[in-house]
Formats: sequence, structure tokens, C-alpha cells
Amino acid sequence: MFTIMLIEDDQTLFQEVKDRLSQWSYHVIGVMDFSNVLEEFVDGKPDLIIIDIQLPKFDGFHWCRLIRSHSNVPIIFLSSRDHPTDMVMSMQLGADDFVQKPFHFDVLIAKIQATLRRVYNYNTDTQLELKTWCGVTVDFVKGTVSSEQDMIELTKNEMYILKILIERKNDIVTREELITSLWDDDRFVSDNTLTVNINRLRKKLTKLDLGEAIETRVGQGYVAKENVT
Repeated sequence: MFTIMLIEDDQTLFQEVKDRLSQWSYHVIGVMDFSNVLEEFVDGKPDLIIIDIQLPKFDGFHWCRLIRSHSNVPIIFLSSRDHPTDMVMSMQLGADDFVQKPFHFDVLIAKIQATLRRVYNYNTDTQLELKTWCGVTVDFVKGTVSSEQDMIELTKNEMYILKILIERKNDIVTREELITSLWDDDRFVSDNTLTVNINRLRKKLTKLDLGEAIETRVGQGYVAKENVT
């Protein structure tokens, strides 16, 4: 059974979501002290976090940043804020998805299932634990990319994007293919979400001198190069 930490201060909504998720056999835990969210996360050891932006004490962005400094646990934002910068900010901080209130519960369940499947299923594929690409070692289980000099850590979405591109290196992977693979149903995903994840992945790869390793083919998609010169 997966444990989901729901960080939501609206107790009515919290109980409603908890009850619905329990019907899907998820174990849901909440937060008792909103000034100690990180400590409660560490103690609770959830498999996935659903977090609101507007919270007492500190906002969801603050806690997402702190949690990301400790863990790659998948994070889904659930918020009534509808400005595009909120979604961009959440992705830049390493969130895996964003659901806007009011929401249809089937959409939330679909996103939870897709995220859990993506995060925990591909990690069990022992044939793809390690991959050599452009002179670096990609560890799909640990979520790291290493050279002899340095190492970077990727979020689950970043690693999954890289995994798909490397598996089809030198071939064009369309944006539609990536979105469908990542989030199952592109009707619920902003095209900008993929762009943010790609840009963040490239920025991290720059640390390993691989900033040009993922090439954009305008109007077509992306290509992971075999070699970077």
C-alpha cells in the first residue's frame, strides 16, 4: 500500500480527499504542525506528497524546496491559484505535477496513478539500472548522472525524460510522445510543463558539459545525441 502525505490546511477538503483516496487503497497522512512540515515528512516516509501552495506559516513552495533538498519523493501541487507562474515555479522547484482547484477527482487519481507508476515501476527494471551515454553514467535507480569529475541528481520527471530520449538516441521523440509517456493523458497537461522540465534537465546537464546533448528540433521534438563535441 502506498502512503500519501496530503499537506492541506482546509480540513474539510483534507478529509474529503483522504476518504476518496482511501477507497483506492491509499494510506493518507496529514500534517499536525504546519511549521514543522519537513520533520513530519521525514517521520511519515510517504511515497508521494500532495501539497497546497497557500499554507499557514510558510507556503508550499518553501516546503517543496526543503523536501527536494532531502528527497526525490514525487510531489503533486494541488492549488486554487491559477497564474501560469505558479505552475512554472512548482516545476522549477522539482514538483512532478500540478492540479488546479476545483478539480475532478478522477483527474487527481489519474495523475497519482501515473506518477506512482512512473516513479516506482521503472525503478524496478534491473536491465536499465545503469546506462553509459556521452561519456557519463546514468543511474536510473538512484536518479543520478555521473562523470569522472562530478555528479548531478535528477528529479523523477527529469530522469524519465532522459531515459526515453537515451533509449531512442539520435531519433526524434515528439513532444506529444513525451507528454503522453510522462503524464498518460495530455488533456490534463500544459505544454509548458514539458518545456520547464526539459529546460531544467538541460541546465543540470550543463554541469557535466552536456548542455547541448539534448537537441531541439523545432516543430518536431527532441533528440538525445550519441556524442557531444
